[in-house]
This record gives sequence, structure tokens and C-alpha cells, in this order.
Amino acid sequence: MATSELIEALQALAHERKVDEFYLIERLEASLARSYQHILDLEWDARVTIDRQTGHIYVYELVPVGEPDEETGEYTEFEERDVTPADVSRIAAQNAKGVIASIVREAGRQSIYEEFSGRVGDLVTGTVLQGTSDFTIIKIREGVEAELPHYDVKRSANERNERPANEHYRHNQRLKVLIIEVRDPNSDAPRMRGEQARPSIVVSRTHPDLIRRLFEIEVPEIYDGMVEIKSIAREPGARSKVAVASREPNLDPVGACVGPKGSRVRMVVEELRNERVDVIQWAEDPAVYVANALSPAKVSHVNIDEANHYATVVVPDDQLSLAIGKEGQNARLAARLTGWHIDIKSASFAGAAKVNDNILIDEDDDVDDEFGYCAYESEDGTRCRNHARPGSRFCGIHAEFED
Repeated sequence: MATSELIEALQALAHERKVDEFYLIERLEASLARSYQHILDLEWDARVTIDRQTGHIYVYELVPVGEPDEETGEYTEFEERDVTPADVSRIAAQNAKGVIASIVREAGRQSIYEEFSGRVGDLVTGTVLQGTSDFTIIKIREGVEAELPHYDVKRSANERNERPANEHYRHNQRLKVLIIEVRDPNSDAPRMRGEQARPSIVVSRTHPDLIRRLFEIEVPEIYDGMVEIKSIAREPGARSKVAVASREPNLDPVGACVGPKGSRVRMVVEELRNERVDVIQWAEDPAVYVANALSPAKVSHVNIDEANHYATVVVPDDQLSLAIGKEGQNARLAARLTGWHIDIKSASFAGAAKVNDNILIDEDDDVDDEFGYCAYESEDGTRCRNHARPGSRFCGIHAEFED
């Protein structure tokens, strides 16, 4: 390879991989210096210079001058002795292919890191290139690929699974994904198995913020800040709950997110491969918030224990299974969404003879007679959460306080 051809090849590679040409040449010079020091069996370190115009290669041996530093024992001044061999271009060509491939790969990863490290949490659209049993490679744009891992976490404990169980991808399928990590190629942190050969960008289809970004696309009120997503609870591929609040007094946040005839939320559901999405209204009152979070079940009343962050919910008998959900899913998601520990009881179990579906009561309301709760209060004012015995205002533990 002629020297001019070497420069042309470097320029073509730099343009193709979107890497700075001069950075590529500097890295090649450093790598060739190590190679020539070994090939020429030099006593001292070598330095290689590549002419940016002609591509001519010059090799110098850095011969120390003067005395070494008294403290470090290292030389600070060097004399460059030209040791360029006659066949310097041939030797460079023999080593350049592997060196350039390594440099381009590392420089490409660094370039991707600099571009995408500030975009963690962004939603991007990509195309599925290929899939393995452990991850799917997604093309974000020309020259940039991302990894969507779906490892068996029982077999690979240090890896992760970012694919919902109900999703499987095909070649050339377009997919919206959330960037959750951009690997730093210069990091000293321990690397995962085969990480160096994997894409730098890690994306997810299970992260709760994926729903947040999808709603920002479909609902202008959220994008403009008039409607705020307060909390998200998600079981990927199955069901999610989203709590929203309005910053405008006359704007219905749930209606804005659902859209005309459900058109807006339907687009989100379709992108999530028919994952069910419940949009509920956030409320400052925890009793109202917990009741809303259990939607679509109708709640009779909510008893709040602020000290223990505990909410006892009473629902009509025919709403109990709906409030709990299949395998406890509805109650579980409501607890994650609100941050309250939720205990759901049926009206008959709670001893309620008749309840109004539209009543919400908190811990300060007088519910002794109507709902059968124990009337005992401790010295610090905490109410007993047990139910009163039939014909009594107290539970079996506090029966001694009966008048």
C-alpha cells in the first residue's frame, strides 16, 4: 500500500464510521510506534509521525538526553533519532489493518457515547436487525446500533431482561424503545460477558418511563405541561396504571389522556402490544387517590392510617374480585402507584349493613356503628383497625372497655 493510499483509506474509514480523521491518525501513530519499537528492537521508546498531506511515515527513537530526575528517576528531555526503515510503508501496511480496525471500533464507541450519553431516558425508534436467545440488536440510525437484552436472569444473574414476556420481534420490524444506558468505553468498571463486542447503547421495552414518553407523543397537553403524569406502575406486557393531574382548573386530565373515543390511549396500547393501560386521576387526598387507583372497581370507603402508611379499603361484595384483580394484579399495581399498603375487604366481611358507593371516609370519620370498627383509641389517638364484635362497639381484644 502506497503512503498516499494509506491516507485515502484512513479518510474513507473516518467518513464511513463518522470518526474524526485526525484523531484516527493520532491513534494509528501511537499504535505503530509500539509496533516499530518491537520490530526494530529499539532500546528506547519510539515515536511515529504520519504526514497528513503525503502520508509519508517517519519513525524516531526517543534517546534520553542529560540526567534523569532525582525524585522519579525518569528522563525529561529526549533527542529524536531518525530510524525510519527503507520498507516502512510495507511494515505499516502489514500492521495497519488490525490496528485501524481496533481504532475505528474504539473511536466509534467513544463517538456514540459522547452523542448518546446525554439522551438516557429518551424514546427512539429503531429497526430490528437480528435477534439471539439473549438479546435483540436494533438499528437506531446508520452506523448506530442498540442492544435490547432479554437474558434469562436466573441463568445470568448479572444481566437483565428488558423485553416484555408477550413480545417477540421479527427482522426489519420498527420498534419504539427507551434508552436506559450508554456504556462508557473508557470506564474502569467490571465488564459483562462479551460486552466489548456488544453495542454501547442499551434500550428497554419494560421501563415505566416508556409509557411516559409514549403519552408525551400522543397527548399534547402532557407535552405542553398542562397535564402531569404523577406516577406509573407497570407489569410489562400485562397491565399498567398511570396517575395524572391537571395544572389547569378546567381541564380533565383523564379525558385528555384517553382522547376522543379512546383514540389517544389506544395508540399507546397498540405500541405496547395490547398491554392494558388504566388512566386514573391523581388526588392529594390519599383516601380519594387510593380509591381511584383501584379503578375500575367501585370503592365504598377508605380508612387511612397515616402513621403506618396503611389504607384499609371496603368494597361491595360484588366488587371484591374486581378490586383485587387476577392473581392480585389490580391491588398490587394500585399499591405501587400510590405508595400505600392497601388492605381490601368486602362490605359483608367488614360488617357493613349498607354502604353508599360514593362515600369515602378517612380515619377521623365516625364509622363505628355503620361499618363495625372497634371504637378503641390508644393514648396517642391511634384507632384500632379490628372490627367490632356483633352487638358491641369493641373488638375481642378491647371488649373490657365496653360501657
